[in-house]
Amino acid sequence: MNGEITFTIVKPSSISRNHLGPILTQITENGFKIIAIKMLHLSTYQASAFYSVHKGKFFFDDLIEYMTSGPVVVAMLEKDNAVDDFRKLIGATNPEKADNGTIRKLYGIDMQRNAVHGSDSDENALIECRFFFSDLEIFAD
Repeated sequence: MNGEITFTIVKPSSISRNHLGPILTQITENGFKIIAIKMLHLSTYQASAFYSVHKGKFFFDDLIEYMTSGPVVVAMLEKDNAVDDFRKLIGATNPEKADNGTIRKLYGIDMQRNAVHGSDSDENALIECRFFFSDLEIFAD
């Protein structure tokens, strides 16, 4: 599976602004297969654990508050060169600097409310998938 999977979170502002459908459509129209998907409301504990790499940074508390402010959709995606291709599809973290047509340019509001999260490496993609999905959900074959 190395190089073939990535992980995304459709963030609370995208859900509340009814952008889930268009975002998922853009993902699948760009050749990604949705392997596993679920909607949930992150607890403070879950959000803090998932974003623990940012603990101690100035934006951490605001990030946790935002990510627990409403439902999110988490998904495991499959495609050759998944991580790099998905990073291109979602665009730069700052929607103002993202390329036209990217998910963050189309649906992001600002650096924090930038529509979606995307894995930054093959290793992190697997870690992030396993954070939200059991092996039975993602390795059914």
